[in-house]
Amino acid sequence: MLKKNKKPTLSQRQLRVGELIKKSLSDFLQKDAIHDPELQSISITITQVMLSPDLKKANAYIIPLGGDNTETIVSALNQHSRYIRGKIATSLSLKYTPTIYFREDDSFKYAAKIDTILNKISQELN
Repeated sequence: MLKKNKKPTLSQRQLRVGELIKKSLSDFLQKDAIHDPELQSISITITQVMLSPDLKKANAYIIPLGGDNTETIVSALNQHSRYIRGKIATSLSLKYTPTIYFREDDSFKYAAKIDTILNKISQELN
């Protein structure tokens, strides 16, 4: 019997290419090469890049420093994703540069929520 809802594992190639794209995106965003008022003087952290099995699509999970205006920053980056893709293609040695979709990384919010729940439980036990 097959297990349902099994999370697919990533191949070594997906992980390696994801790290290459993450480094290239970090270098590109550090240079402030995008002339958009919403992205000026904002530090962005790229936490993870997940690729599809065919390496054609990449989801880049980001968090702005301070965590403010995340939705506007994600939408601004998605508007400039074709430009960003073209600029980082020169630094990657891939046959095809994947299409990049920027997403908000909510893992830190989730971890903080779990932490508050655990602290509440421990206070109730004491």
